[in-house]
Amino acid sequence: MEQYLTWNSEQALGHLVALAVAYLLALPIGWNREREERSAGVRTFPLVAMAACGFVMIAIGVLGAGSEQHSRIIEGLMTGIGFIGGGAILKQGDRAKGTATAASLWATGAIGAAVGYGQLDIAVILSLVTVLTLVVMAPLRKVVQERAPLDREEV
Repeated sequence: MEQYLTWNSEQALGHLVALAVAYLLALPIGWNREREERSAGVRTFPLVAMAACGFVMIAIGVLGAGSEQHSRIIEGLMTGIGFIGGGAILKQGDRAKGTATAASLWATGAIGAAVGYGQLDIAVILSLVTVLTLVVMAPLRKVVQERAPLDREEV
C-alpha cells in the first residue's frame, strides 16, 4: 500500500513529457483526418497515442523494463487499436471507406507505444511517414478514382 502513497516528482515529470510527446506526434495525423471529415479526428488520434504510451509506461513500471511480458502488452494494444480502427471502416456497396483512417489509428498506437518504450526516433519517423502518406497520396488517390470509371468502361 505504501507504494501508492509515494510521489516521485522527477518520474512524474518524465511521464508527463512522454505523454505530451505522444499526444503532439499524433496531433498532425488527427488534424489531417479531421480536415478530411473522417470518422476519427483531432480528438481521437492524440488520445489513442497517449493511451498507448500510458499503457506501455504502466507495464514498464509494474513488470520492469526487462520483462518478457511486454510482448503481451504490445499484442493487446495492437488488437485493441485494431478494434477501434475497425469501427472507422464502413462498407458502401462494393467499396470500403475509412481504411486509411483505420490504418492511421493503428500507426498512431504504434507511435504512442514507441514513445512509451523510449524509442523516440521510431515514433517521429512513424508520425512523419503517416502524415506524408495521408497528404501526398491524397491527390494521387483522386486521380486513380477519376480514372477508375474509364477503366471499367474499357473492359
